[in-house]
Amino acid sequence: MADLFDEDLFLKGLEQRKGTLGAEYVEKNLAAADEFTRPFQEAMTAWCWGFGWGDDVIDPKTRSMMNLTMLGALERLHEWEVHCRGALNNGVSTEEIRAIIHVIAIYCGVPLGLECFRVARKVLTEEGLLS
Repeated sequence: MADLFDEDLFLKGLEQRKGTLGAEYVEKNLAAADEFTRPFQEAMTAWCWGFGWGDDVIDPKTRSMMNLTMLGALERLHEWEVHCRGALNNGVSTEEIRAIIHVIAIYCGVPLGLECFRVARKVLTEEGLLS
């Protein structure tokens, strides 16, 4: 199999990923990668974060809002929690997170909206934004 690793795109992605999700979280995930999972971690850092987030066409705040909406629609609540924290890092407000969940509930169903509220409450409480 050809080596598809693009170090420049990986480094660009690593910067974007750390900027959104936090250096500690990213470094922990990369350190936990083993021979089996490392190629996927590297590829996703390069592709998702380097290519997908690596330009200035859409600002990080808007990308975070888009991610929350899409991850909610796909019912990927573990990733939704991760990206909820990232959205806060990118300047998304509590009110904007609430509005995003309203849209998810309207278009994807109230039960899913309730699940997103549960996850958001957990994140917002842990971040000291709710009591």
